[in-house]
Amino acid sequence: MAEKRTYLELSEADGGSHKFYEVTVAGSAVTTRYGRIGDPGQSKTTKYKSPAEADAEAQKAIGGKLKKGYAAAVMGARAKRSVGQRRTTSATAARGTTRAPVLWRFETGNFALGIFIDDDLCWVGNQKGDVYALGHDGQVNRRFKLPDGVMCLVRDDQWLYCGCNDGNVYDLTRKVPFVAYEISEDLSIYWIDIHEGALAVSDAVGGITVLDHDCDLLWHKKSPGDSGWMVRCDADGVYHGYDEGLTAYEWSSGAKQWSQKLKGCVMFGWQEPTTLYAGTTDDVVLAYTKKGKLLRSYKCDTSVYSCAAAGDGKYVFAGDSSSSIYCFDAAGTRLWKLDTTCGSALSMQFFKDKLYIVTSGGSLACIDVSEAAIAAARQGTVPKTKVVEQGNTKAANVGDTLEAAATGASGVLVECYTEGGKVRVRPKSPGFKPLNVQFPRNIRTAGATYLVDGLVETSGGFYRVTGQIRTTTGASAKTVAKALSKASAKKVSKVAPAPAKKVAKKVAKVVAAPAKKVAKKVAKIATKVAAKKTASKKQSKR
Repeated sequence: MAEKRTYLELSEADGGSHKFYEVTVAGSAVTTRYGRIGDPGQSKTTKYKSPAEADAEAQKAIGGKLKKGYAAAVMGARAKRSVGQRRTTSATAARGTTRAPVLWRFETGNFALGIFIDDDLCWVGNQKGDVYALGHDGQVNRRFKLPDGVMCLVRDDQWLYCGCNDGNVYDLTRKVPFVAYEISEDLSIYWIDIHEGALAVSDAVGGITVLDHDCDLLWHKKSPGDSGWMVRCDADGVYHGYDEGLTAYEWSSGAKQWSQKLKGCVMFGWQEPTTLYAGTTDDVVLAYTKKGKLLRSYKCDTSVYSCAAAGDGKYVFAGDSSSSIYCFDAAGTRLWKLDTTCGSALSMQFFKDKLYIVTSGGSLACIDVSEAAIAAARQGTVPKTKVVEQGNTKAANVGDTLEAAATGASGVLVECYTEGGKVRVRPKSPGFKPLNVQFPRNIRTAGATYLVDGLVETSGGFYRVTGQIRTTTGASAKTVAKALSKASAKKVSKVAPAPAKKVAKKVAKVVAAPAKKVAKKVAKIATKVAAKKTASKKQSKR
């Protein structure tokens, strides 16, 4: 049966939406592909019971897009637009400002916003979609290539995520980047935060969107102002900073908990266990309790683009529009102001006596802010900055071929299935609860199975994947399923005294190989084991 393809575009002349939507029907499968015009976009395939049902669902999707203003178009006729950057200006530091003791500097090659630092790696993402992971010595360890516009990098437990200007959030925890959340093709992400799998997104028009672990919408609110550059969240709430304001929302319903009117735009936000910090274009960092009470302000000399804290407020740091960084004590007293020497710090993080910044010039810089280093800098002594080369590390891309499960591979099988028109993922191996699995959006195909290293149950009532994700297609699939089937049969025969046929049926439902073959093999194994146990018991009674 020939494929039927429909290609639509929505391109607004005022510089707004510039995106496409493509639907392809092939038999009983429908593939949708969407994204910004000129980009490959994201795609997903859903299988239906019949070609007629597939065609009906495709027409329904197309009709919905036409109502939103999409129109038939010729692919390639419209050119790709450049991704809008954060509207900032960066001046050089004032004459006489003390040079910062920069230990090393890595040039990404473009305007950089994303940063995350942990015990092992220093992460940076830039406007071109380049994400690099460097060791604390400054050497490049890993590299990813994502769509244009890396806006932020955040960690939720052991999982690392990246928000991009294409409206998607990517999981960078593994060898290959995956689409973790699809927010909306209409949405320009400005910042994200994630708490126990739930995602909060602050956008270009001052909106706040909250999704659950499986990308289902919990709620969306429009805050009073525009340009929401701050979102932070914890177990108690979601904290949104925007043009001239700061608002806290309740997690489940989005009910407003409190709101504060501010001067200037909130350009960056930071949180410690008990305190929120908002850097504003009114030249200050404001500290609030998480109940909305103003604690103190930290005065800088120009607009604040970024901020951070250490020791729950023992030290507060800020970066301004004039390539300077600041440090204040808990009482709000300014301790020092330094010249970054590499542009304005658009994001920052303090980590073990070092302040890491990413700048308007595209640098990731490691600055020694220990008392000894600052004292030496004030005397005019700073270390020679090591400039790190990008090297030849190959970038991993979204859509790169996944590793196939090897012969005898161990792990947990998960399967994709359709529920309410959406593709979900659940454990297929035995021994797991009937809970869904948080799983990459871009590799979900109804009926497909994958082998993962492990699953971790969360307090939110779902599983998260640990380790790598491997395919179970091709020549290795049979051997993987066979090995898991044998392991399952042995495990079940030891712990379940049920009749062999029931055991076989139960195992056949949760392994990847064709059900009839697996059931027969498992039945034989379970029958033999049961027979041996019965004979053994009879012998012992005698």
